Amino acid sequence: MSIPTEPIGSIPRPQYLVKAVDEFGAGRLDQTSLDKLYARALYDTIRRFEATGSPVITDGEQAKPSFVAYPLHGLETMASDGLIITFADGHTRQLPRLTVGPFSYRRRADHYLKLALPLTNIPLKQAVISASALSLLYPPQGIDGYSKDAFLEDLVAEAVADIRGCLEGGAHKVQIDFTEGRLALKLDPSKRLLRQFIDLNNRVLEHFTTEQQQRIGIHTCPGGDRDSTHSADVDYAELLPSLFDLKVGNFYVQLASERNPERALRVISESIAPGQRVFVGVIDVLSKSVETPEQVRDRVLKAAEYLPVGQLGTTDDCGFSPFGDDTSRGRDVAFAKIHARVVGTQLAAEALRQSPCGGARPA
Repeated sequence: MSIPTEPIGSIPRPQYLVKAVDEFGAGRLDQTSLDKLYARALYDTIRRFEATGSPVITDGEQAKPSFVAYPLHGLETMASDGLIITFADGHTRQLPRLTVGPFSYRRRADHYLKLALPLTNIPLKQAVISASALSLLYPPQGIDGYSKDAFLEDLVAEAVADIRGCLEGGAHKVQIDFTEGRLALKLDPSKRLLRQFIDLNNRVLEHFTTEQQQRIGIHTCPGGDRDSTHSADVDYAELLPSLFDLKVGNFYVQLASERNPERALRVISESIAPGQRVFVGVIDVLSKSVETPEQVRDRVLKAAEYLPVGQLGTTDDCGFSPFGDDTSRGRDVAFAKIHARVVGTQLAAEALRQSPCGGARPA
């Protein structure tokens, strides 16, 4: 019996890279010099990821400005005064605002995949931003000559191309970041916005075959950034049943930092369908202390009391640095936590093998 384990995506950037991005933004560093530092950070990230023993790795999102902004960076059709997202500690992040149509990506995620694939023989997953997150770029007052419906048509086409490029480019899995799922319930407790998000993402996912959907996953968390979150106060039970309506085979669910993980597991157990796998979060990325493998093992065994072992996997709660300028966590801590996840998952699998019933629930 084995239990698959995968990372979410981002790894804290080296200090030299964070500084170089700032220097580039100020006009004191040229693009060629910056690209060399991106390549250096990527190579180091891949090597260190391999050393953790993780059977699936990522590029650490070293060259992405953020998990959400990579398709938009440098677009002249964007203004800087979009939706403001407030975190529990009071700091904010602001989305861009689309000013004119038609909407298109400036860069797709397979660009980053192509840079990383030649550097490793270990399966690489690629994270992409959801169509629902990017739908928030369209201003409430509308855009003259470019309707919301026309925008959504363009957005769906771009999101499909983003995922397809990664699948056809050799990604082991494509993970759609859906951190706005829980946020939707904060913005609109009636759940209408959440339903719109689910339906929009399914418009994208319907372009893929059942086999392709098994290589696609959805990641949900309360939006970690700088040791804080934007929607951890939203009841998970309000999100999780709808989450499993998404037409994917894999669900990456933050749980290690959840206040009541067992309640969330009960909801998941009532919502999961055959053919779906839940990668439960067993690493709290907001904590600077490194989990022991035994702590990870126990979290996995608890999840196995609620979920069929054949539909269970493990992951980290979130990326370690979804925004490129976030230095609240260090690289050493991130890789130590990933190693603990890998070893702890193996310990749990061994314990379940030795269990008389092989876990509380069969697949």
